[in-house]
Amino acid sequence: MALQHLSLSLQFARDAEAGAHRAVLPRHKVARWIRHALSVDGEITVRIVGTEEGRRLNREFRQRDYATNVLTFDYQQEPTVLADLVLCAPVVEREAREQNKTLEEHYAHLLVHGTLHAQGWDHETSDEDAQEMEAYETAILQELGFADPYGT
Repeated sequence: MALQHLSLSLQFARDAEAGAHRAVLPRHKVARWIRHALSVDGEITVRIVGTEEGRRLNREFRQRDYATNVLTFDYQQEPTVLADLVLCAPVVEREAREQNKTLEEHYAHLLVHGTLHAQGWDHETSDEDAQEMEAYETAILQELGFADPYGT
């Protein structure tokens, strides 16, 4: 399978909560996970943030007053995907623990998930769309050597 070209900016907030995740997210792995989910070339910024920034962004852009695992800001889908993916480190860590996953497994899943959102995939439009997106995520993650993130 030929992978798409990716221009990646990987950022870690100065917040101590996010900085500890740097070791789990080496640039080459983040790029690999995202490239497997891209159907066209991409220019993507990935920012790992703490609770405060994650909550503020979710409140401002989604009108939901809590920190969520991943926010996708897609600006263009063709001919090149232009997007920002913001992942809240404490939320990702808590979810990984609750789901009995490694931090790496959960980050891989959320980066694939966010990359699909950046290309127009949406699991909130219908049950059918959710099932289709989950199946595609699972296939991508299995290709990368990870287990089904949904445990089915």
